[in-house]
Amino acid sequence: MDRHELIKKYAGVRRTTESLCAPLETEDFVMQTDDDVSPPNWHLGHTTWFFERVILHQFTPNYQPHNDAFYFVFNSYYESFGPRNLRTRRGALSRPTVREVYEYRSAIDQAMGDLLETCDNDQFATLAPLVELGLNHEQQHEELLMMDIKHILASNPLRPAYRQPKAGASEADQSRPFAPPHFIEFEGGIREIGANDDGFSYDNERPRHRVLLEDFALMDRLVTNGEFLEFIKDGGYRNPLLWLSDGWNTVQTRGWNAPLYWEEKAGQWYEMTLTGLQPLNLSEPVCHVSYYEADAYARWAGKRLPLEGEWERVALVQETTNCAGNFLEDDNLHPIADAQAGGPRSDVVRQLFGDVWEWTGSAYLAYPGYRQDKGPLGEYNGKFMSNQMVLRGGCCVTPRDHIRTTYRNFFQCDKRWPFTGFRLAAGR
Repeated sequence: MDRHELIKKYAGVRRTTESLCAPLETEDFVMQTDDDVSPPNWHLGHTTWFFERVILHQFTPNYQPHNDAFYFVFNSYYESFGPRNLRTRRGALSRPTVREVYEYRSAIDQAMGDLLETCDNDQFATLAPLVELGLNHEQQHEELLMMDIKHILASNPLRPAYRQPKAGASEADQSRPFAPPHFIEFEGGIREIGANDDGFSYDNERPRHRVLLEDFALMDRLVTNGEFLEFIKDGGYRNPLLWLSDGWNTVQTRGWNAPLYWEEKAGQWYEMTLTGLQPLNLSEPVCHVSYYEADAYARWAGKRLPLEGEWERVALVQETTNCAGNFLEDDNLHPIADAQAGGPRSDVVRQLFGDVWEWTGSAYLAYPGYRQDKGPLGEYNGKFMSNQMVLRGGCCVTPRDHIRTTYRNFFQCDKRWPFTGFRLAAGR
């Protein structure tokens, strides 16, 4: 991006973050309903801290911090930047106030605008990649913000809605049939996956490299609520033979019997959404399931989860480089049913992008030849390459221009508060 494009992009991303908080009440901003959930006020501050600490602190002569204490309050996990408030204690802070955090954002935005406008071309060439990283970082937090807002509202017995359903949105029909899955076959062989040097990518997406894939088949769409309900009715959560050992222990200790946000009332299933409690739509992709649940369902169905190399190989062969799908900008804020379900069968794999992050059967590890970014930014991805699984494709609260075919998301196996779902694969 040139200078004008970057300044415009900066303003747009920062504006989007604040627009996502617009429906909230002041009391919502400081809630922390789980150790994984961060208060919206913290997200607003942390994304601002990133630009101040990583860029302004380094590139502005004689820079004076907006507030020294904010360096401690809004640091997330950057050990090399100094001490920080523990993640589990973010909801224990009533100060800085919401007003003060918005003032902080405004001050840093002004300083960033001045720096980008006035720096010489050589300095801009150094700054631009860091600003682009900061903007992608903020877009990640826009998605996290919506995940956390949903958890905050769903944890309230009043079941408040973030917003009303979109005008014209159809009501869920519990009896609507969904098309049976179709598995599309793909040849294996030596394939290339990973990002090249064109455009932005995180260090964990690089380098582009070869992988050996066996012949495989991939489900043409995502697993639906209706299909997952059959797993529940067949005793899926009560059968230890379907579960990994850690998964079965998690089911037992946490009392899982359905995906997160599902509720059964008088024999009918409902789902808490950002538009409030709604009847469960059997045709929509199942969402808010852990890796353990996705893996158990795959065993129950006699299939498996796809490898990330298989997923990317399909995305590339279908030339889905525009990553079309249901994203944040579509304002559904929820997975939607496959529009082609029940139509003529085709050999196209659908719903690869948007709707839900897809669990894969691949551990989150470094690619061959991986080089972790140097300095403090090396803490961004590399140090998390342990005990996590890869997800692909983005979800309904991912900004559209944030996703790409090579994007590697990652979470621990027990996490359910992200917008996570899955499809099945077959073959060796």
